[in-house]
Amino acid sequence: MSRIEVTPGMFSQAEQKKSLKAPIVMAIVTIFSFVFFAILGPTTEVTFQITETDAFVTLPDLALPSNALGYSTAAIMVLITIASLWFGVTKKRVPQMFAVVYGLVAIVALLGWLAAGADVPVGFLLGNTLVLALPIILGGMGGIMSERVGVVNIAIEGQLLTGAFLAAVIGSITGSLWAGVIAAMIGAALLSTILASLSIKYLVDQIIIGVLLNVLVIGVTNFLYSQVITQNNAGLNFPGTFNRIEIPILSQLPIIGDAFFNQGAIVYLTFLIVPALWFVLFRTKLGLRARAVGEHPLAADTVGINVGRTRFWWVTIGGAVAGLGGAAITVGNVGAFGREMTGGLGFIALAVVILGRWQPLYVSISALLFGFAIIMRIWSNQINPVIPVDFITMVPYLVTLIAVAGFAGRVRGPAATGKPYEKN
Repeated sequence: MSRIEVTPGMFSQAEQKKSLKAPIVMAIVTIFSFVFFAILGPTTEVTFQITETDAFVTLPDLALPSNALGYSTAAIMVLITIASLWFGVTKKRVPQMFAVVYGLVAIVALLGWLAAGADVPVGFLLGNTLVLALPIILGGMGGIMSERVGVVNIAIEGQLLTGAFLAAVIGSITGSLWAGVIAAMIGAALLSTILASLSIKYLVDQIIIGVLLNVLVIGVTNFLYSQVITQNNAGLNFPGTFNRIEIPILSQLPIIGDAFFNQGAIVYLTFLIVPALWFVLFRTKLGLRARAVGEHPLAADTVGINVGRTRFWWVTIGGAVAGLGGAAITVGNVGAFGREMTGGLGFIALAVVILGRWQPLYVSISALLFGFAIIMRIWSNQINPVIPVDFITMVPYLVTLIAVAGFAGRVRGPAATGKPYEKN
């Protein structure tokens, strides 16, 4: 019998069903922005600080009335909404980049409204957005690796929390931040082997396993934190954080220089992981086999691909990447571990995997949106304390709900995701 050849298009995702949800949501948000940020917006001036004082090329600050900015951004949002509506009416999928640009314009409008009469430090917001988005980006990469081979990874929250806990504790005990990072990746990978083993070998429901692992990690870390760490907080929970590494010339670029090229080591690792995962998934035989397993495991098995082994290793390595995301919270940002400090970031990571359509680049861009929502919660409370704290706290989750429900459309993940495979 002749051997069946695997080709790149053999297991490509089926064309997504067309939806008008994105244009409808855009229209609602545009109307809201036009009314509150333009018509009813404050007339006081808002100043955008574009570049740092030591930038290689210094751009002048941009100052204009807040409501004028509201009118300008609303006009752009109207154009994008009309274009998206045309795509929907002609039964074409709205380009992902439309949603990205629309989101950026909406963010500018919101910043102009919040900071009316004050300054908007663009570099500060970008830098903190990136740092706060790291756990979501890396958790999303772990989610992609799992779901591309057909395993639903609800346990990202537990993997992030495991990584955060081990990075802080091992980093404190050894005095080495890198030892903490390695421990975080190994611990999260071992947690992922439980998900992989039970779902692949014993065919246990993947969603149930993920939920149970999340609850298990929360319980274990809470117990150890209250019964062990609090007894010796200085020795077990004070690892510190990575120092910033300034990249010459690049760090002095306007707008993005200090924000993207004057960061800690985990940020630069993320810069390598995202394109590397994209390249492996879509430009190598290894990635083609992984996608084949996630789309049609029977066909993949027929051509000689070991479905169980492929799923096991991709889920395990994906867990290690998510563990690095957990380390980014403690040794990359906060400097210590706190009870349930991930605060739902794993579930947001799962949402951005769907929003980014299982594509590493789009998932990363989506994660940056939520990173901005988090820093805005902090910054807006300082710049405009009139806004209720409870409203600010719910912003990241509200953005998640709107983005997934409104902009993701009728996305279809890998066909075999969540479906156990038994070799006949």
